[in-house]
Amino acid sequence: MALDILESVDLRPLNTFRVPAKARALVALHNREEALVLAEREKDSGPYFFLGGGSNILFTRDVEETLVKVEIAGKRIVEEGPQGALVEAGAGEDWHGFVAWTLSQGLPGLENLALIPGTAGGAPVQNIGAYGLELKDRFHSVEVLDMKEGKVRVLEAPDLHFGYRHSLFKEEKGKDLLILKLRVFLPLPWAPVLEYPDLQKTLAHVEQPTAKDIFSAVVAIRKRKLPDPAVVGNGGSFFKNPVVEEGLYQELLKEYRGLPGYPAGEGKVKLSAAWIIDRLGWKGKTLGRAGVAPSHALVLINTGGATGQEILELALRIREDVQRSFGIRLEFEPTIY
Repeated sequence: MALDILESVDLRPLNTFRVPAKARALVALHNREEALVLAEREKDSGPYFFLGGGSNILFTRDVEETLVKVEIAGKRIVEEGPQGALVEAGAGEDWHGFVAWTLSQGLPGLENLALIPGTAGGAPVQNIGAYGLELKDRFHSVEVLDMKEGKVRVLEAPDLHFGYRHSLFKEEKGKDLLILKLRVFLPLPWAPVLEYPDLQKTLAHVEQPTAKDIFSAVVAIRKRKLPDPAVVGNGGSFFKNPVVEEGLYQELLKEYRGLPGYPAGEGKVKLSAAWIIDRLGWKGKTLGRAGVAPSHALVLINTGGATGQEILELALRIREDVQRSFGIRLEFEPTIY
């Protein structure tokens, strides 16, 4: 089977920040068979870099590794029963499209994760989450190809080391694992997840919200708060919400009244990075051609012609300011290449 490998590929259309970069070589994979051919062909040819929807990557330089663009399509209901439904998506499927499709099939459970940019294969890498739900809450398994061994394996939740915006795929031992398929389990009976204030406010007029009501509300909120990557280059939330000790939170509250904090396990509190960045006056500010979105302090934007290095410089400036003022080191959500 011949693979179509392109050379010197412009990556601007393939990353949602729309920053300039080039890939030395790029190969698109449309099925498992092509992936196996690539693994055999490239076994001794050096490392790879896997790319899905390009929504969780900031390119600050050209890519020297072989860039593998995963475009494996397909979605299906594997099985249904009284406990729920097992549903599968190819790694290249658009995530939001997959969420909408499950609802169209009468299978609720992913509605809180609507309109998150990226692919189904990228969802477990980041353990995407929004409005009270994380992928791990619905995750069943992934089919992966070990590019070094050339073997296909199935990994389940305990194998993936899920954490807050973290998974095995962000660890060194997961770097050679190419995701081919994702399976989620949507349990019955369905129960709405409505703990977030924005969601409650948007649905205040609905006595008993359905999954489709929640889906529509999440889409409306995200469109209101987050710039459309097709219009303004961005990668969604750039910073993780920091998790700190309860004691530190109480100390910070004395100086910063109103600082939001949410329970994050025994003796831990998750803070709002957006609130902190906004409090320091960064929301809406620009640094050269990079900026902070006026509508949301967590979102860094390409105001036009910015390089990845310019956006990274802005992120570093914000992180330094937060460290200096709050004594907290913010972590980045996207991969910085």
